[in-house]
Amino acid sequence: MQAYVTQDDNLIGTLTVRETISYSAGLRLPDEKPVSEKHALVESTIVEMGLQDCANTVIGNWHLRGISGGEKKRLSIALEILMRPKLLFLDEPTTGLDSASAFFVTQTLRALSRGGRTVIASIHQPSSEVFELFDQLYLLSGGKTVYFGQASEACEFFAQAGFPCPALRNPSDHFLRCVNSDFDKVKTSFKGSMKLLIERNDDPLDKVTTAEAMHTLIDCYHTSHYYYSAKEKIEEKSKIKGMVLDSRGSQASFFTQAFILTKRSFVNMSRDFGYYWLRLGIYIMVTLSIGTIYMNVGTGYSSILARGGCIAFVFGFVTFMAIGSFPSFVEDMKVFQRERLNGHYGVAAFVVSNTLSAMPFLILITLISGTICYFMVRLHPGFSHYLYFLLCLYASVAVVESLMMAIATVVPNFLMGIITGAGIQGIFMLVSGYLRLPNDIPKPFWRYPMTYISFHYWAVQGECQNDIEGLVFDNQTPDLPKIPGEFILENIFQINLRRSKWVNLSVIFSMIIIYRIIFFMMIKINEDVAPSVHGCITRRRIQRRKGNQNTSVGVTQSPSPGPCDRSC
Repeated sequence: MQAYVTQDDNLIGTLTVRETISYSAGLRLPDEKPVSEKHALVESTIVEMGLQDCANTVIGNWHLRGISGGEKKRLSIALEILMRPKLLFLDEPTTGLDSASAFFVTQTLRALSRGGRTVIASIHQPSSEVFELFDQLYLLSGGKTVYFGQASEACEFFAQAGFPCPALRNPSDHFLRCVNSDFDKVKTSFKGSMKLLIERNDDPLDKVTTAEAMHTLIDCYHTSHYYYSAKEKIEEKSKIKGMVLDSRGSQASFFTQAFILTKRSFVNMSRDFGYYWLRLGIYIMVTLSIGTIYMNVGTGYSSILARGGCIAFVFGFVTFMAIGSFPSFVEDMKVFQRERLNGHYGVAAFVVSNTLSAMPFLILITLISGTICYFMVRLHPGFSHYLYFLLCLYASVAVVESLMMAIATVVPNFLMGIITGAGIQGIFMLVSGYLRLPNDIPKPFWRYPMTYISFHYWAVQGECQNDIEGLVFDNQTPDLPKIPGEFILENIFQINLRRSKWVNLSVIFSMIIIYRIIFFMMIKINEDVAPSVHGCITRRRIQRRKGNQNTSVGVTQSPSPGPCDRSC
């Protein structure tokens, strides 16, 4: 079994270290495994990674102070060694850490390797103390092997190749200095300046370019005993027959994954102040403003347009505020992508859990804010009308959340995602049938199909029927007959009364399902199709670079004899 630890520590900041590992264990371990054994495995992993002191500390986010960067990295490693993999890959595990934290993390990895695991890590600018902890070193430059062997013998190899490591230089810095062409650009940029006067003349690297040094090192490696020793080991290992390692992924059932993910997501949403609680406060403030402006709207002649304006604002702007949860969605997607790399759970379980965990908060928001608005404005009285208003408001907010989740799979940047979501909803509001009456909307594209795609259209139409139908309004003057609500709906708001308001509501609920299916499909496309597309694009770029290099070589060749030719 193998596992992979990413460079970025994408973790849920509201959970504690112990909770994070416990939820991961529940998501991946078999259902039939006793709870006591799962708990013991979690505790042993905490001890193995040296996380005892911070086990009950939250990881931390924008409003919660949490654990340090080194502890986050060890927690990321702990999540992947839960299943006791034989092969562990890590992408720059010391990036962004101070020297002490980097040493602690590397020391932990060394301890893991001594426990029967193979640990392979790319390392970013290690200190001399960190470098000494590695057993083997595989040095690459431009995709070519410069050295592969014991890390302790690398300095000897470079010295034999003519590039000895100076006494006071970090070996890893010296190796990178020999194979990284960026140093040539630095030397060229300072050429002719006063800084060249203080360059060391006894350093062999000052007399050759990086390309020349790299060519010499590659040639020396292919003629050294390190190369033949590595080749012999590879041939020896390739003859051993065994099972192919795989990530195995989760061994828990779909229902267990969905339940644990729902529980974890609910805990995160309840603890994160910016996820729903801040929105609840804003919703209360806005609906109080609506209630005071449209207080006891009544059934006078002026209240006809007032009711329509109130409904259009509630199902336009109030539902529009649901895009505020997009930054939290993006953070959830980052955690999901990290966990999917090692098969912690399935896509379907994630989509279902995200939907279920958000329901209580959306119900709470719509219940409180909707009740304030309904009774302060005094919309159409009656429990069935009140219930319809709440259901319509809940469905509209849930549609916006589902839409933003689908956008989060395509636009991972939260600023671009909010702009995209705001633009889409702005277009939907334009064709909602209030700012421009349905019969006046241009039929090509805007009336068909945009009007029917917009959930605002169905929400405004349904709530106008729910509120105005059955009421009787005063006319402009008392001597004129009263105006029935049905007449207003058909002739002023151009609403088709032959379509039931419950049909409008069912269309909005169906949009929730459709957007969640789109969300699921976009994740699967990103997992299955996107890597193939990126691979194809990368191969074409490599082929173009090779073609350009061959072309440039052909152009720069000179018919005049070079120094070597003249010497012959």
